[in-house]
Amino acid sequence: MTRLEHDLLGERYLPEAAYYGVHTLRAAENFAISGVRLSSYPDFVRALATVKQAAALANAELGTLSSARAEAIVAACEEIRAGKWHDQFVVDMIQGGAGTSTNMNANEVIANRALELMGFHRSDYAQLSPNEHVNLSQSTNDAYPTAVKLALIMGIHKLRAAMAVLRGEFAVKSVEFADIVKIGRTQLQDAVPMTLGQEFSTYAVMIQEDEDRLAEAAKLIHEINLGATAIGTGINAPEGYAQAVCAHLCRLTGENFVTAGNLIEATQDAGAFVQLSGVLKRVAVKLSKVCNDLRLLSSGPRAGFGEINLPAMQAGSSIMPGKVNPVIPEVVNQIAFEVIGNDVTVSFAAEGGQLQLNAFEPIIAFSLFKSIGHMERGCLVLAQKCVAGITANEGHLRDLVEQSLATVTALNPYIGYAAATELALEAYRSGKSIRELVLERKLLPPENIDVILNPKNLV
Repeated sequence: MTRLEHDLLGERYLPEAAYYGVHTLRAAENFAISGVRLSSYPDFVRALATVKQAAALANAELGTLSSARAEAIVAACEEIRAGKWHDQFVVDMIQGGAGTSTNMNANEVIANRALELMGFHRSDYAQLSPNEHVNLSQSTNDAYPTAVKLALIMGIHKLRAAMAVLRGEFAVKSVEFADIVKIGRTQLQDAVPMTLGQEFSTYAVMIQEDEDRLAEAAKLIHEINLGATAIGTGINAPEGYAQAVCAHLCRLTGENFVTAGNLIEATQDAGAFVQLSGVLKRVAVKLSKVCNDLRLLSSGPRAGFGEINLPAMQAGSSIMPGKVNPVIPEVVNQIAFEVIGNDVTVSFAAEGGQLQLNAFEPIIAFSLFKSIGHMERGCLVLAQKCVAGITANEGHLRDLVEQSLATVTALNPYIGYAAATELALEAYRSGKSIRELVLERKLLPPENIDVILNPKNLV
């Protein structure tokens, strides 16, 4: 069964069961690009419904929307926020029109569900209209970016929680490995001793720092332009609407949104998205560096560093029996590469904005949603399927410390840099340890050597 709707381009038949309307139908046909629909991002769908709900409440409060229509819109939005009707959000995430197709998809689904709740048929827009009532006092240009920001905030909360889980696993390992001495490395060459616990504690600290940076970036995302309507002048919105809709949005979400001081500037500027993307890139770069370290430290098992063991998750080769690869760090590396690329996309899209509007916010939103979502899941996978199961090869680490030439650094204050250098070269040529050569040359009393070259004292 079908039903008929029309727009400025003419009439189109839609499936009777569809809650979306003709604008959404045309957009779905026009933008067969990524194959990723709005429904793939439930937080974004919920955010769109939340913005529409706040708008209906503000319009009812200011007397521009009847209580019956407002109640029906609010009820429809509540259902969407609870997870219903998400399959009706069918527009591709990548779209032209600065997000208008997304906004109309939300308007139409909410309107048709609200009509049902009022006892009318879908598409009976004389009773309740997607444009006249659901979109009242709004434009795509303020409703869409506000919904994007709300969805990003939801995502940031989840990402920070996942990072905290990963940080916790590294912190546990730092305690577990606190007494295991190893050789540090700079530029992949032997450096001075440290503990494996110290090495793992740095990863926990690095993640904590980026959790804090994400929280700072999220503060900028809380500034919204809702009430700006088309370009920031607030045309077609009643006096007091911007303040009222922001208050309702805060109440519905529990977030401290603030209305931008200059709505014209806020409508065209994508700077907050660029800032967030840069922080996400920072997180990605550091996570990738940590994964590089884990792959190096676990390399082998016979011909590599072989200092730690990563949990064996799956067979590593279709031709080499017994081979196990560091697949979990590898997948997080690839997520990081994607996030870095997404940051380039966001930068170009933000720069490409012209005059009073940035038409490229859909690709900004899509890029940021992917970065946040993939890194959230990557952090949890890395924590649960890799870091939690890491073990140390203590005997091998001990042997490396005892044979290392780097311990000669501790002798500098006692025999001088030049003599220590000569000692290191001789140890390298002869294969003898630093301790053996110091004793042979009687450079220091044996009891002093025991203290100076004690690995635990060196860390």
